[in-house]
Amino acid sequence: MSRVGLVTPYWNNITKEEFIEIARLAEDLGYDSIWVPEMWGRDSFSILGLLAAHTDRIKLATGIIPVYSRSPAIIAQTIATLDEISEGRMILGLGTSGPIVIEDWHGVPYEKPLQRTRESVEIIRMILNSERVNYEGEIFQLKNFRLQFKPLRKHIPTFIAAMGEKNIQLTGEVADGWIPFLVPPEYLDKGKKLLEEGISKTGKSSGQIEISPYIPAAVSQDEDLARDVIKEYIAYYVGGMGTFYHQAMIRYGFGEEADMIVDAWSKGDKSGSIESVTQEMVESLSICGKPAVGGPKLDEYIDNGADLPVILFPPKASRDLVRETMQALAPGN
Repeated sequence: MSRVGLVTPYWNNITKEEFIEIARLAEDLGYDSIWVPEMWGRDSFSILGLLAAHTDRIKLATGIIPVYSRSPAIIAQTIATLDEISEGRMILGLGTSGPIVIEDWHGVPYEKPLQRTRESVEIIRMILNSERVNYEGEIFQLKNFRLQFKPLRKHIPTFIAAMGEKNIQLTGEVADGWIPFLVPPEYLDKGKKLLEEGISKTGKSSGQIEISPYIPAAVSQDEDLARDVIKEYIAYYVGGMGTFYHQAMIRYGFGEEADMIVDAWSKGDKSGSIESVTQEMVESLSICGKPAVGGPKLDEYIDNGADLPVILFPPKASRDLVRETMQALAPGN
């Protein structure tokens, strides 16, 4: 049976009880892992502590936290504590986010993202390994401290969300897994080649890096409803979240559509931006439609190299749509 993960919904008004209900349902349906995002709402670590206390088997992941919002030491302390609480079920998902979030929300200069990622992973690994941390980097200089307690595991799997070529190469070099986002299945093979360029600098083999694409998903008998929430989600990222996603769409062959999305969004024409998202983009970048499309689309990602596809729900996905999607895409269905 294939492994599938899912990201907790982004609803602004999600309750504690709903977090628990979704996690328990995911566990009952056989999902491998549940990933808790962190943007500018609830923090990931607090929710993971809640889920650790109310689940038994499912793996629990930060999905993702930016390396700019906390020091590597705080990240290591927190993930080690949660791993202890969850009895060894944690996965650490890291990313750089983007200048808009890091500078305008966190108030931190978005500088040297690759180097900051590298140094953060190296320091976190040293701390989890119970080493006395003496570290001289370009960004961080640490000396003479060691974690006060022995972590349950010396090595907690670390996944990196990466889009650019250099970042994907770095992921192959320093991480255990790669999280691509808004990526067509056929692009995974190119990403794997970039991972292998990074892996070649280490003693690891290519099979040691897991590929875990985040895949927007809306599966329903109401195809129009599913399509609408996916189109709005794609428009939001391509039009409103900086140049990374626009550039990615160009790489995937959607340059003309991406330009139209950005142009409309920049003029405040949200509906025009959404309408610029074509059906071809929806089919390429998401799992969308009636339940019968779900399994084959997941298989397409797996056939193209995904080890652990992770489904995520657009913020406008209703409670009913999320539940219907979870049921349709559950492992073994």
